[in-house]
Amino acid sequence: MQITQGLRRAVQVNADGTATIFNGRRQTWRQFADRVARLAGAIAALGLKPGDRLAVLALNGDRYLEMLFAGWTAGAVLVPLNTRWAAPELAFALGDCGAAMLFVDDAYVELADGLRRTCPDVREVVYMGESTVPAGMHDYETVLDAAAPMADAGRGGDDIAGLYYTGGTTGRSKGVMLSHRNIVYNAINVAATIRFDRDTHWLHSAPMFHIADACGTLVTTTVGGCHSFLPSFRPEAAMQVIQDHKTSYSILIPTMINMLVNHPALDDYDLSHAMTCQFGGSPMPPAVLRLAMAKLPSWRFIHSFGMTELSPFTTALVLTPEMTKGEAPLLASCGYPSLGCEVRIVDEADREVPAGTVGQLLARGDNVMRGYWNRPEESQAALKDGWMHTGDAAYVDDDGMIYLVDRLKDMIISGGENVYPAEVEQAIYQHPAVLECAVIGMPDETWGEAVHAIVRCRDGQRATEAEIVAHCREHIAGYKCPRGVTFREEPMPLSGAGKIRKLELRELYARQPAP
Repeated sequence: MQITQGLRRAVQVNADGTATIFNGRRQTWRQFADRVARLAGAIAALGLKPGDRLAVLALNGDRYLEMLFAGWTAGAVLVPLNTRWAAPELAFALGDCGAAMLFVDDAYVELADGLRRTCPDVREVVYMGESTVPAGMHDYETVLDAAAPMADAGRGGDDIAGLYYTGGTTGRSKGVMLSHRNIVYNAINVAATIRFDRDTHWLHSAPMFHIADACGTLVTTTVGGCHSFLPSFRPEAAMQVIQDHKTSYSILIPTMINMLVNHPALDDYDLSHAMTCQFGGSPMPPAVLRLAMAKLPSWRFIHSFGMTELSPFTTALVLTPEMTKGEAPLLASCGYPSLGCEVRIVDEADREVPAGTVGQLLARGDNVMRGYWNRPEESQAALKDGWMHTGDAAYVDDDGMIYLVDRLKDMIISGGENVYPAEVEQAIYQHPAVLECAVIGMPDETWGEAVHAIVRCRDGQRATEAEIVAHCREHIAGYKCPRGVTFREEPMPLSGAGKIRKLELRELYARQPAP
C-alpha cells in the first residue's frame, strides 16, 4: 500500500478534473501531479533522503497539500507541526524526530530562524509563503520550477509515512508513527463506510496538521475529488467558501458548528446545497446539534470517534432528524465500528464486558499505529496483544452502538484539541508562589471543556489569575493555558496513594458559581 498510489489513481480517473482551489489558484489533477513530481525532485536535490523526516509548520493551503504528496513521493516521513504550539514545544518535536528539512509559510516564518538555531538537524528551510523570500531560505516556487520531475521513491507498506505528535500525560509530546498501510487503509475504510466519489469536494476547515483533517486528505485524492482550503477557521470565511465553491464534505468540531449556527450572518449565505459535516473530538451539546440540524436541513451530520493512533477513523453514526426527538439517546452515540476496524469494551484485565457496562475501548485493525517514535515501552503498553488501548471509557448497547463516557486518563478536550493536565501543572508549578496545583476540565458552552487550574499558594505569597495565565503562556501553547484559576487556602484532597483527587475537585468547583 502506497499513499502516492492515490495520487496516481486521481490522475487516471479524473486527470482534467479540478484538484485544488485556493487563493485565486485552480489546478487539475494532471497539473497537481506534475507540480508534486517536480517538488519531490527539488526536495531530493536539497539533500533529503528516503526515510528522513520532513516537517511543515504552516496554515492550510494548496501548497501544504502539494508538499505532503511531494514528501511522500521523495520517500520522506512527514511531520506536520501543531501551529498552536509555543516555540519550545516545536523545538522539542523537531529535535525528537531529527527533522532534516522544514517548510514554513508567512504565518510562522519568524519562528523558523530560532527553530533552526535550536535544532541543528534542520539543514534546509523552504519558504512556502506569498511574500519576499527571507534570507537563508529556499523559495518554494523557485526550487519547484528548477527541478526535474522525480520518480516515486517506492516507499509503502509498513514504512513510516507520518509522525503526528500528540500530547502525553508526562507532559512531553509523543510522535505517533503512522505507516503507509495505516493511512491508505484508513482512506479505504472511510470510503467504504461513508460515501466518497469524484464529486466529493473536501473543505480543509480543520488544521491540516491535525489527524482529523488528514482523515479526508487521501480519500478525497484517491477518488479524484476536489480540495478547497480555509487557512484557519473563521465562521464567515467558512460560509463564504461553502457557498461559493459548493463544498460537499468537511470535518467541523463542535466548537466550529456552534460558531456557525449561532452566527448573526448565517442567513446571509446560501448553504442550502447538500453538505456532509462530520464531527467529533470534543463533547457536542445536544442543543447545539439540534439547532444545527434545524438551521441546516440539507446537511448530513455524522458523529465519529477516532484518535491519532488509529489513523484516525474508528466509528461513525449518520444522524437523522428522527434521532433528535424525545430524549434522543442516540445523539450521544458515536455509532458502529467502521467496516475495517474491530472494537471491543474491556475491564481492567482486558476481559470483554457485557453490553451496558462501562469499560475501556480497544480497537484493532490495519489502521492501528506502528507505535510511538523512540518509545518502545509506551508502544508496547498501548498495543498490548495487538489491540490499541485508547484510554477512553465507553460502553455498547444491546444493538452494538458505541457510547463514549469519559477519558480514563485526565485528558481535557478543549475546542477539539487535547490538553493534558500534567503538562499544564508542570508549567504552573514553575511559578515561585505556587505550592500545589491541579488542572481539571470544566464544562464550557463554547469549547466543550475549559482548562481550569486550582492553585494553592505558599504561605505568605500571593498570585493573581492573570499572573498564572501569563506565566503559563511563557511555557506552553495558548490553548493549553487555563481559562480560569481558582485559589484555595486548604490543602488539596488526596487519595490513599497520595494523588490529588481530581474527581472530587471537579464535583466541588462545578457546583460553585463562576466568580
